[in-house]
Amino acid sequence: MFEHSQLDLRISELFYNNGHWLLEKGAQPYAFIFYDLPKALLILLAVYLIVVLIIKYRQPLPDLASQYRHKFDRFLLPLPVREIGYLLIIMVIVPATIATLKGFTHVSCPNDLVSFNGDLPYLNLWQNIVAATPARCFPAAHASAGFSLYGLAFLPSLYTYRDRIFTIVTGLGWTMGLYKMLFGDHFFSHTLVSMLLSLTIACALATLLFRDTIINSVSSAKGSNSKHTDRRLSTLEIPNN
Repeated sequence: MFEHSQLDLRISELFYNNGHWLLEKGAQPYAFIFYDLPKALLILLAVYLIVVLIIKYRQPLPDLASQYRHKFDRFLLPLPVREIGYLLIIMVIVPATIATLKGFTHVSCPNDLVSFNGDLPYLNLWQNIVAATPARCFPAAHASAGFSLYGLAFLPSLYTYRDRIFTIVTGLGWTMGLYKMLFGDHFFSHTLVSMLLSLTIACALATLLFRDTIINSVSSAKGSNSKHTDRRLSTLEIPNN
């Protein structure tokens, strides 16, 4: 739809005026705020999750050190090992999947196209795959790192905050994606596809890993609703004929 309607081109034209993009690539402090900082924080989060997993699997500490365990435990993520492992897998597999697709699709960036003072023609996805150009711009990899946090929304322990997490992660991913769009590194659809792929992968893996938990939660919810209905019915007075 985006290709054949040229909607991608129309959207990118909003960020391009008189031969210049709204933002120069690498311009500071924008590059630090919207590229380097989020990337560094996500890497640190992944390292933290790895450390937490190692500590949770560690052998019992010696008696001499056991008195200090509570000081370290307060810095550990209060989530089950399976949920931490799931979140770490999502943070790795989502960017890896996007990076693999980028090498297969060969889609050009907006700033590479003739329409935006580049030297390549605008081709659809299939034409780019057949042409096998050196371009690697679809889907959007930088935004996918932010969208990988969708895994938080599928953690059973954080189910209560699911809507809030979804909103925050969507805002984060699109902020990272919009930054790249401002200097022609991506089309709108590149970020959109990254978001949908990230959400699909997170949902699919959660269904596999947390299937029993989901079934038990649904059963418990049905049971409580049934009991509540029975209590309401028991309070009704049946009129005499």
